[in-house]
Amino acid sequence: MQHNDAANEHEQREFGAALLDPDLPLPKGIVGPQGKAAQKRFAVYRNNVTVGLISALADIFPAIERLVGEAFFRDMARLYIAEEPPRSAVMFEYGSGFAAFLEGFEPVSDYPYLPDVARLEKAWLAAFHSADADPLQPDALGAIPPGNLSETRFTIHPATHIVQSGFAAVSIFSASREERPLEDIKPATPEDGLITRPFNTVEVRQLPPGAAEFFNALITGATLGEAADQTLVRHPGFDLPSAISAMLEAGVFTACSAGQSIMEQVT
Repeated sequence: MQHNDAANEHEQREFGAALLDPDLPLPKGIVGPQGKAAQKRFAVYRNNVTVGLISALADIFPAIERLVGEAFFRDMARLYIAEEPPRSAVMFEYGSGFAAFLEGFEPVSDYPYLPDVARLEKAWLAAFHSADADPLQPDALGAIPPGNLSETRFTIHPATHIVQSGFAAVSIFSASREERPLEDIKPATPEDGLITRPFNTVEVRQLPPGAAEFFNALITGATLGEAADQTLVRHPGFDLPSAISAMLEAGVFTACSAGQSIMEQVT
């Protein structure tokens, strides 16, 4: 039984590899109605699979497709598919390595912002498919005694993602998705993006300097006081009250705790 299982697994791997690589031979056992090797039939099937995966990538990364053009995107996607085939039947999970692929893809080396735009697109999709949760309300934070506020910790909303970039990735992402011109965007300007879905719509916001570090510190378990201190060291002009107001408006967190108490959504 174990021998048969191993053989079946080997055949499945061989079949899957041949589906995505036209240079590989026809897998064993692929025959037509008369029992002859079905080379042409398999080639058609392989092409349909590849075309479907290319379309899935275009749906996941529409901004990248618009930025590089449809024909170039399809050729690039074909190479990516051969390098990183799907590991799951859930198609929206595909493309997790696309940003890293773009970083090493020499034909787009003159456009170094593309990987971070791809990261924003993947974060947008992850936020879209994330679990529903009520965002933290201002009343919950306001219920914490002022003396305990600096010790407050927060629970991240499932849809919250932060993408930090050394390029104008947020502006380029937004302009491309909305099919607006890019001429006025300075690509080398660093931008950090906050992706959330506090209710039914995914929102992508450009963060002011220091806000990404502040939110990331809170996300990784720092108290409000610790996160503020860490951020102010690197960004002396950081506007803490505005950042707290922005995180509540954007629905970055779902709950906050001070000591043993947990303050959640107040209805």
